Amino acid sequence: MRLLALAGLLALSLLLAACGDDPGSAGAGPRPDPPAERRATTVVAALGDSITAGTPLWDPDPSVRAQIGPALDERSQWAYWYERDHPGTEVRNCGINGQRTDEIAQRLDGCARGADVLVVQGGINDIAQGRPVADAADDLDTMVRRGKAAGLRVAMVELLPWNNGYPAAAPLIDDLNRRIRAIGRREGVPVAPWYTALEDPAAPGRMRTDLTIEGDHPSVAGYRRLAARVRIP
Repeated sequence: MRLLALAGLLALSLLLAACGDDPGSAGAGPRPDPPAERRATTVVAALGDSITAGTPLWDPDPSVRAQIGPALDERSQWAYWYERDHPGTEVRNCGINGQRTDEIAQRLDGCARGADVLVVQGGINDIAQGRPVADAADDLDTMVRRGKAAGLRVAMVELLPWNNGYPAAAPLIDDLNRRIRAIGRREGVPVAPWYTALEDPAAPGRMRTDLTIEGDHPSVAGYRRLAARVRIP
């Protein structure tokens, strides 16, 4: 009987110890690291507007995704394709539809916390809302310098052609892209050539019809092209 009692106590202690491994239980120890092949070796903070978010078929915000409905497609973001083509990389999608560069800049610290790389994207909403191109360029420049000061590797991207804003927005987009490339040269950061990646040679200043879904944003094929042009320093 005494041996049975001891066996019962041993079994109970083992059961309690197993329960203590539940991550939600008090006093639980650290969870084991995931297998090496599942751990991200590089975390990329992708900071921007709807072009980063993946509009119109994707968004990092679950409440926005719920509104998209059955058309939802996670491939509608450059982050998806970049992660697929670069194993060991995690892209943190910090895109918010409709934001100007001054609004995007306010989210930099939270987006970049714990990241290795910062990709700065934005500017089309400044143009759409009548904000001076010089102000948008200053915001982008500041974000690049803040990222570098935080010890991050930084990259930039160009604005895309805007079919629904053509022709009025075309010279403003060209102007801001020139300023973005100048920032890249001055700060020593790569600038992804997104404009030419989607521009239609037969219709300069506009995206190819198969690379845009509605004239404002890329199609899935368009987002895949954007990912292929990103160069992480």
